[in-house]
Amino acid sequence: MQDIVSSKKMENGIVVFWDEKGEKKNESFNYAELVDMKINALDLLDRPKSYKVDKAAHRLIVKK
Repeated sequence: MQDIVSSKKMENGIVVFWDEKGEKKNESFNYAELVDMKINALDLLDRPKSYKVDKAAHRLIVKK
């Protein structure tokens, strides 16, 4: 799992960014996926560093 460093609103969802071995990576999630994961889209945009991404499972989780 990677720590998210930033997020950006897109037309159909949100794209999240993280650093991996000095390279900036990203993955996008549509709103339906966020709802299914019980992720608050506005919170993800306001506080992206409170989340982690599991790119292998295409999932977001809230940090404890």
